[in-house]
Amino acid sequence: EKAVNLKKDLAEMQEWMTQAEEEYLEKDFEYKSPEELENAVEEMKRAKEDVLQKEVRVKILKDNIKMLATKMPSGGQDLTTELNVVLENYQLLCNRIRGKCHTLEEVWSCWIELLQYLDLETAWLNTLEERVQMTENLSDKLDAVNDALESLESVLRHPADNRTQIRELGQTLIDGGILDDIISEKLEAFNARYEELSHLAVSRQITLEQQLQTMRETDHMLQVLQENLAELDRQLTSYLTDRVDAFQMPQEAQ
Repeated sequence: EKAVNLKKDLAEMQEWMTQAEEEYLEKDFEYKSPEELENAVEEMKRAKEDVLQKEVRVKILKDNIKMLATKMPSGGQDLTTELNVVLENYQLLCNRIRGKCHTLEEVWSCWIELLQYLDLETAWLNTLEERVQMTENLSDKLDAVNDALESLESVLRHPADNRTQIRELGQTLIDGGILDDIISEKLEAFNARYEELSHLAVSRQITLEQQLQTMRETDHMLQVLQENLAELDRQLTSYLTDRVDAFQMPQEAQ
C-alpha cells in the first residue's frame, strides 16, 4: 500500500511539473508595453519560488522511496527508477525556470537602464537648448560674445558615452522583440532632437567664433587708430607749444 501511495505521489509530481512547464516555459510572451514586461518578471519570480518550494516535497519522496527500497528490494526497483526520472525532470525544470527568470530580470534591468540614460541625455539636450537660446540677441560687447561662446562650448564638450549606451541598449531590446515599438519611437524622437539641436549649436558656435574674430580685429584696429591719434595729438600740441608755423609742419600735420 505504501508503494502504491508513493507511486501515486510520483505521478502527481510529474503531472505538476508538466503543467508548470506548459504554463511558465512554453507560453509565447509578447512584451509590447513596460507593464506587460514587468508583469512577466513578477510572474517568473513567483514561478521560481513555487518550483523551489516543491524541493521539500521532492526530498521527502526521495527519502521515503529509498527507505522503502531497502525493505522491499524487488518492489522498490520500479519506484527508484521512476524517482530518478522525476528528480531529473525536477532539476531540469528548476534550471530552466531560474534561467528564464534571470533573463527576464536582465531584460527589465536593461529597460530601466535605457530610461535612465535617456533621462540624462534629455536633461543635457535641455541645457544645450538653453545655451543656444542665450546666444540670441547678444549685446555688441566683446566680453558678452566671448562668454556666450565659452558657455556654449562647455556644453558641447559633453561626452558621447551615454548616447552609445542608449543605442546599444535600445538595439539589444529591439533585436529581442522587447518593447520594440515603444523603444523605436523613443529613440527616433531623441535622435531627431539631438541632431537638430547639435547642428544648430555647432552652427551658432561657428557664427560666434566668426563674430568674435571680427570684433577682436575691429577692436585692434580701433586701438591702433587711437594710438596713432594720440601720437598725432601729442605732435600737434608740441607744434602749438613751440609756435611753429603751419607751413613749416610736415604735410600730414598740416
